[in-house]
Amino acid sequence: MMSTNSEGRSGRFNRRQFLNATSGIAATAMIGIAARPAQGGSAMSDPSRLGVVDLARAIRAKDVSCREVMQACLARIEAENPTYNAIVSLQDPEKLMAAADAADRALSQGRELGALHGIPQAPKDLTATAGIPTTQGSAILRDYVPKTDSVIVERARREGAILIGKTNTPEFGLGSHTYNAVFGTTVNALDPRLSAGGSSGGAAVALARHMLPVADGSDMMGSLRNPAGWNNVVGFRPTQGLVPYAPTGEVFVQQLGYEGPMGRTVADTAYLLSVQAGYDARAPLSLDIDGRQFRDGLSRDVKGMRIGWLGDLGGHLPTEAGVLETCRKALGHFTALGCEVEEARIDHDMDALWQTWLTLRSFTIAGVARPLYENEAARAQMKPEAIWEIEMGLKLSGTDIYAASAARSAFHQAMLAAFQRHDFLVLPTAQIFPFDAKLDWPKEIAGRSMDSYHRWMEVVIPATLAGTPVAAVPAGFGPRGASQPMGLQIIGPRRADLAVLQIAHAYEQASGFPGQLPG
Repeated sequence: MMSTNSEGRSGRFNRRQFLNATSGIAATAMIGIAARPAQGGSAMSDPSRLGVVDLARAIRAKDVSCREVMQACLARIEAENPTYNAIVSLQDPEKLMAAADAADRALSQGRELGALHGIPQAPKDLTATAGIPTTQGSAILRDYVPKTDSVIVERARREGAILIGKTNTPEFGLGSHTYNAVFGTTVNALDPRLSAGGSSGGAAVALARHMLPVADGSDMMGSLRNPAGWNNVVGFRPTQGLVPYAPTGEVFVQQLGYEGPMGRTVADTAYLLSVQAGYDARAPLSLDIDGRQFRDGLSRDVKGMRIGWLGDLGGHLPTEAGVLETCRKALGHFTALGCEVEEARIDHDMDALWQTWLTLRSFTIAGVARPLYENEAARAQMKPEAIWEIEMGLKLSGTDIYAASAARSAFHQAMLAAFQRHDFLVLPTAQIFPFDAKLDWPKEIAGRSMDSYHRWMEVVIPATLAGTPVAAVPAGFGPRGASQPMGLQIIGPRRADLAVLQIAHAYEQASGFPGQLPG
């Protein structure tokens, strides 16, 4: 399941290097890590148990050193990654330890580097990292090392993060199942026989298995949402433009996919968002918002909030048995908070919305990937789904694209009307529970054939096309327990990111789901 390369790409490293770099770490920290994410015990004896909010506080207070944090991170990766394959392109551990020591020296000199001072991070392998390979899960780019960072990586470094490597993703981020020809398959954090989802599958699993305290991801078709739901963590797709998506070759038209945070809790997720958010001139459509508002203020009385349950969109979406039941049960936590939960609908033709989606998505992918497709040697290394998307896009006319944009605009109006009736809209993060990791994609749901490699993810496209903020939070588990994790999408109006995080935080406190595993 993992590459045999023992240093770098596979996410593994030389055992002697590891032992030298982490000398002094407690033996139990190296070899006694439980098979499941830690639920108790002393967090200071194993800092990998801490989320980013608590970890940043402990580092500032000098309750734990950056060296100890890095040791614990590397130990956790050594123990967990051979099974789950979430971390790739892992960097030299001796250099990572040296960076942690430098972060400790800065603190001893009274210099706090920022919100992520000394905190290990592994950006998703779609986002550019200067000096670290950015393969996008493609054999074509297996040796590509960017010279510059993406905006979110640049901001993480500026706030003191130490980049330890990358998190795995499907080829070009296409498909909600994290496997590729470069690094292999990332498997589910709760059951390694199953898919981790995607395309931020590596990020979700690294979080759930405590290899990272917080993680970044990106989302066009549920890539921050489906893996969050399937790995019992939190993902947040922000309002379009809140997190600058740059630098890229085109910054005005592409408005479907962009980046955001993931965490084990809503507070951890919001903390990373505070680093990522805000205007950048290289992304002219980005929003001029002070991200620090997301670091606190998540507590809010949500009594009386109107929650609209979209379910399967009025029977439009085929759904595996147990998914809707699991989510309906989770809705009880909103009721316990004093929210008003009722059935909801979006007054729009959902079949037409799917056609709108196909046009805009394939247009975007063809625009980005056409140069590779036109290179015969590169095209030969592309997976069939990528070629299909590109060829779909190349057949489109300008009139087709304009019509799809107009249809998307009409859907925006329908969403505005829905938010007149409800404060938040809720539906599952996926239409099925995690499937066998050996499959490429599900061909059928509830007896209905899937006509494309991504049709089974249709449940996520309303929030994407609306450009609205959406939090993915754990909903619990289906009839078979840990092998059937599911999540809820909590969708709010545009620019209501803080409100969405606040209702998600209240739900989280009522549910007690963070870190919870059945059995």
